[in-house]
Amino acid sequence: MNTTHYLIAGASHAGLEAVHRIRLVDETSPITLVTRDAHAPYSPTILPYVVSGQSAPERVVLRKADYFTKHNVTLISDNELVAINENDRVASLKSGDQWQYEKLLLATGADPIIPPIPGLSETPFHVLRTMQHAIDLREHAGKAKRAVVLGAGLIGMHGAENLRHAGLDVTIVEMCDQVLPGYFDPRAASVIETAFNDNGIHMVMGSRVVKVESQDNGCRITLENGNSLEADLLLVATGVKPQLDYLKGTSVQVDQGVLVDRNMRTDAPNIWAAGDVAQAADFYGEDKVMMCILPDAVTQGAIAAMDMAEDHALAPYVGGVPINTYTFFGQQAISVGQCMADAQLEELTRTDDDNQRYLKILLKDNRLHGISSINEEMDAGIMWQLILRKIDLTPVKDAFIARPLETGRALMSSTWR
Repeated sequence: MNTTHYLIAGASHAGLEAVHRIRLVDETSPITLVTRDAHAPYSPTILPYVVSGQSAPERVVLRKADYFTKHNVTLISDNELVAINENDRVASLKSGDQWQYEKLLLATGADPIIPPIPGLSETPFHVLRTMQHAIDLREHAGKAKRAVVLGAGLIGMHGAENLRHAGLDVTIVEMCDQVLPGYFDPRAASVIETAFNDNGIHMVMGSRVVKVESQDNGCRITLENGNSLEADLLLVATGVKPQLDYLKGTSVQVDQGVLVDRNMRTDAPNIWAAGDVAQAADFYGEDKVMMCILPDAVTQGAIAAMDMAEDHALAPYVGGVPINTYTFFGQQAISVGQCMADAQLEELTRTDDDNQRYLKILLKDNRLHGISSINEEMDAGIMWQLILRKIDLTPVKDAFIARPLETGRALMSSTWR
């Protein structure tokens, strides 16, 4: 029986941050890090650039082998957690190995959702969630001419742009009426859609796929309006969800993901969860939500590790606030906090159609609740902190509306001091 003090399942941002935080206060207790990926740890955010050839797999490593050696971390690659015996504190891996742990962190991320479209399972298609997915997609893209991307979320949009950069004719099919509905309102989305159209990507919005048929060297995609598309490369990017089969037989409570408290603890003793697998407190309400964004994965990984290591500097999780920075065809969009107004929020917008610029600010009691922009000078991290810290903007409200970046920087400078 293998033994370790800390067992961390997952080696992306939440898991790696947990290793870092544990070692700040506990330099000696053994850490074992298990990842199902055969590649050295990397950020999923760079995968579209591997597809286009702008980044090489060997150049996007987050932690090299010597890091784990230096910090007394046993890294187990190309393996994964398949079962937990919580009473004996034993984790079973796909390889058949078992590890007895004192404390276990679940940072196993999420897997692509494959929609139940007739014919899809019998048709060759790609997803984009791992390095191997990106390598396979890049290899196929080098031989393809026409690509169809199902889904206009961040993965689909990034994937489509980089397939276009790789020289393919690209069509995006999205059942919603706009791109990126979880991040931007229809006005902002229209600016992004225009940029994609202007760069030769065909956008089919508000349309559902009803059938996929495999053909020689490709496939035919039939839409609900009867129209069809043909492609020799199909990318499915219709969302992600955690795979939680390894929790069967445990007392760990799940909903959309693993339910955790504000210290990232699950209901089971000695088990924590963080990152895309965790369903944690919402900053804006009482519900627990799935965030699935990189900054939040880092935050949750840090909090879980500090609790596991009994770090007295631990501050409980304040709740998830969405933050996304999205670069497309040389333009930049950000979305922080809430993106859609409701009756309780004050909405202020500014548009400049000639320069494809857009700004929307959402306030409640003169405190920032959300901000989204396209091609405006903006620091998403500062806006995130203004929301998290519930900074009262009353004394500088007019200045903030006119110059959010400069005013936000001044506010945070004085707050941090």
